[in-house]
Amino acid sequence: MFDRAICTVFHTVHYENPLNVVVTVPWLGDKVLLCKRNIEPRKEKWTLPAGFMELGESTSQGAARETSEEAGAQFIMEDLFTVMSVPRVGQVHLYYRARLTSDQFDPGHETMDARLFSEQDIPWEDLALRTVKETLLHYFADRREGRRVTHAFDIE
Repeated sequence: MFDRAICTVFHTVHYENPLNVVVTVPWLGDKVLLCKRNIEPRKEKWTLPAGFMELGESTSQGAARETSEEAGAQFIMEDLFTVMSVPRVGQVHLYYRARLTSDQFDPGHETMDARLFSEQDIPWEDLALRTVKETLLHYFADRREGRRVTHAFDIE
């Protein structure tokens, strides 16, 4: 726990809440779509389409928006796949499955490349974030075992 900032004059709490990062795992057959970042942090590293949730949108709407903006992908949103708390950076990451309806992509300016990868071709050492790696490991393990579950855990 930590102390909250409280205005002693107006007795108002100044909340500092975690940011929601909304993401998709876009898939087609046995492959997933990864985007090569064209912005910092982690420029030139691979990631799933992701960004911060904006006011006025649901988590799934935000994940869909980010997927359209970053990958220019055509897809159908599916169910929530992973939820990860990342307390050291004050974030909660929410990953949704998204079934691609086309293998054609039109990446936006934040992405230098967008392409499909099978599990054995994932650039594991060049992934931008640990949350992406953990999600992909769960995705491919679930796929091999025929499971369709939601995972929730913390990243230290």
